[in-house]
This record gives sequence, C-alpha cells and structure tokens, in this order.
Amino acid sequence: MTDVPKLHDNEPHQGDMAQRLNWLRAAVLGANDGIVSVAAIVVGVAGVTTATGPILTAGLAGLIGGGISMALGEYVSVSSQSDSQRALIDKERRELLEQPEEELAELAAIYEAKGMSSATAWKVAEELTDNNALEAHLSAELNIDQNDVVSPWHAAYASAIAFTIGGILPLLAILLPPQGWRVPVTFIAVLAALALTGWASAVIGGSSRTKASVRVVIGGAIALVATFAIGSLLDASGVV
Repeated sequence: MTDVPKLHDNEPHQGDMAQRLNWLRAAVLGANDGIVSVAAIVVGVAGVTTATGPILTAGLAGLIGGGISMALGEYVSVSSQSDSQRALIDKERRELLEQPEEELAELAAIYEAKGMSSATAWKVAEELTDNNALEAHLSAELNIDQNDVVSPWHAAYASAIAFTIGGILPLLAILLPPQGWRVPVTFIAVLAALALTGWASAVIGGSSRTKASVRVVIGGAIALVATFAIGSLLDASGVV
C-alpha cells in the first residue's frame, strides 16, 4: 500500500491564506504608520513647547484621526480589490452556463500550454470540470479561490487597531519621561519599534529582515528629525 504523501510545512494552499495575509499586511502597515505619524506630530510640537497639554492634545488628535483615516483607506482599497474578484467570479460562472464547450476547450488549452499532451490536457480538463468547473477555471485562468476573497472589513479593523496601538507608543514615550528626556526617549522608542515592524513585514513578505528594518528606521528617523527641526525653527522665530 502506497503512503499518501504529506503536505510540507508552510504549504501555501491551505485555508484562508489570502485573508490572513490581508489582515497581517494591514496590521503591520497600520502599526508602522501609527508609530511614525503620531511620533512626528508630538515631536514636532515638542520642538515648540515642553508643556504637556499641547503635546497630549496634538498626539490624541493624530491618534484618533489617523486611526479612522487608516481604516477608511484600507476599506476603500480592499473593497475595490474584492469587488473586482467577485466580478471575475460572476463572469466566469456566467460563461460556464452559456458556453460550457468553449470553456472546456479553453481549460484544456491552458493545461496543454503548460506542457501536457493534448490528450492528457483534455482528460484533466474534463475530470476537473466534472468535479467543480467553476473552481477549476478560477484556479487555472485567474488564480482565484472563490472562498478566499479578501475582506475589506478585516483589513479596516486590523489597520485601525494596529495604527492605534502603534500610535500609543510615541504618545507615552513623549509624556512619561521628565521634560528634558522626552525627545531622546521618543526617538529611541520609535526607532526600536520601527525596526520591529520592518522585521515583521519582511517575515510576512519573505524578504530580507535587515533591509526592511533599516529602510523603515531611516524613514522614521528622517520624519522625526524634520518635524522636530520645523518645530524648533518655529519656536525660535517667534511665529508660534
């Protein structure tokens, strides 16, 4: 009796992979944006004044407004993607009902183009069509799983929550230390957190952890230096 081969680790065709990657991506990006956006705001205000009230007010405004903005942006973006996927699924379903023979020939041609003999390609196409025609065509033609359409709500929730969690870090870092330590502590905490989100994004995307971390750390450092410098210049000039 031949043993059935087991799936290797990290097999990509299991469960709701697109859904999980969708909300993971939104969460990492949301956290990164929350850290940078709120940090830039509070550091910029700290360049003008050391008073807790203005810093807290600006930080909370950025935190709440940014979280809502991120959620709306993700919802609109992913809604467009899911609408396109559903439209393609409906189109394929309609074509299978209206012209099944042409669709069968098309499926066979796809497998023949991948290297199968004509006879084998037709046999595979016929068996897949008998089993689940729509699933077979969506997979072969469009690389879509009808049960794995991305959810805009998942992306919106993940992005808003992650932005809020990320934004709380610089807000606490600027408020909790003594006044003389606020900006340095915020810089250190923010850059360390950005290194972590860069690492997490690389893990999800399968890219270099070091490069991803360095990129976001450099970008975050530029944002912090720029906003603090602007705040300090405004304070020195007497504009505010």
